[in-house]
Amino acid sequence: MKRPNQQYKALVVDDEKATRTNIRDLLIAESFAVEEAADGVAALEMAKKRLYDVVLLDIRMPKMDGLTVLRHLKKLQPHLPVIMFTAFGTSERAIEAMKIGAFDYVTKPFDVDELLATIHRALEYQKLSAEVRVLRKRLAEVEAGDFQPDQFVSHATSMQKIFKMIGKVAPSKATVLIEGETGTGKELVANAIWYHSTRREAPYVKVNCAAIPEGLLESELFGHERGAFTDAHAQRKGHFEVADGGTLFLDEVGEMSPKLQSKLLRILEQGEFQRVGGKELLKVDVRIVAATNRNLREETRLGRFRKDLYYRLQVVHLVIPPLRERLEDIPHLVTHFLKKFGRKRDFTLTHAAMEILRQYEWPGNVRELENVIERAVVLAGDKFISSEHLSLPALHAGESQWKKIDTSTHSPLSLRSILANVEKDVILQALTKARWNKTRAAKLLEIDRRVLFDKIKQYDLKPEEH
Repeated sequence: MKRPNQQYKALVVDDEKATRTNIRDLLIAESFAVEEAADGVAALEMAKKRLYDVVLLDIRMPKMDGLTVLRHLKKLQPHLPVIMFTAFGTSERAIEAMKIGAFDYVTKPFDVDELLATIHRALEYQKLSAEVRVLRKRLAEVEAGDFQPDQFVSHATSMQKIFKMIGKVAPSKATVLIEGETGTGKELVANAIWYHSTRREAPYVKVNCAAIPEGLLESELFGHERGAFTDAHAQRKGHFEVADGGTLFLDEVGEMSPKLQSKLLRILEQGEFQRVGGKELLKVDVRIVAATNRNLREETRLGRFRKDLYYRLQVVHLVIPPLRERLEDIPHLVTHFLKKFGRKRDFTLTHAAMEILRQYEWPGNVRELENVIERAVVLAGDKFISSEHLSLPALHAGESQWKKIDTSTHSPLSLRSILANVEKDVILQALTKARWNKTRAAKLLEIDRRVLFDKIKQYDLKPEEH
């Protein structure tokens, strides 16, 4: 149990000198540095002056009882593992100690092996907790470093209004609903709200509600108790507990089932929920930022989304305009993406290539433009990007966004071939819009999922094709 070149420091707090002596001798034999306190007041004075790796604390003591000492210790050193000594039959006080934050308790007279095993677990807990805190801090720094305000590239008046709203709502606790088509930058807006909020140093958890099967999403969000279902071998915290004190971003919130919508509403109204299979009410302080590519007002009218939840989510309502409504941003976005993917090479688009980008309808919005520019940088042999490097469904003004059927490849051109090409393009379009979530794509196409799977196999469609 000894650390290289460093001893563990333990504080033993008990009014019985014989008990302190026995524990001290036991721990010294395990290479611990041990200090003793005969009462709670003395223990707190010692804890104010130095740090300990573990505290062994008796519940029953004069001057100040162990539970009171525990409360003060958790304020002084929140992550300090405290092991309580309890007399046989004092289960109620032991339970109270665990609620306050004790790591564990051992009953008197204690078993030596049990006590050492408990201390070992406490030290491992302290070590892992410290690592988690360091990793969370680093993650926050990385997130902050990855997200910069200049990632928002827009000169459009409509987007400038969005930027101003972000600045106003970010410091508040208000729930935010972000609506917009796929690829418009809803997650960037959510990141900006977190980045400029007072919770920037707290946990920031992102969940894509459309990417997790409905049967698992409840457990992912709210956690579960041991034995709640077949594979629930241990208790698990959900994203709401992990995000306590911070921000939870619920992407594609419109995909939630009615049951989950009800649980989300309860959290928004009362700040409490239950784990799957649990009875205990858990309270959390989480700021929710939600996003969807659906029109939730229309979804409520059709009965597919709870009206009361909709009103709770849209305390602040941001609607991100599609790229086709702010075409003046395309040159600025192109410059931004060329710098991002150019790897210090100065790429330039020809006038013809820029005109093609200006006249395309961009069903995939900014994300599609980003992908097009990234591919163009890869395909371009020199520093000039021409129209031949642009992988777009249509390359000429006035044409549809769909690829034209090349009649020269069919001799003779059959109706079956034409329909197959059209069907393949429509399926690809739906899969792209649904980010290759096949359940959503099937809903968009209004066909059965099994039919969609057959079509994907028939046309040998793969994500890289879109």
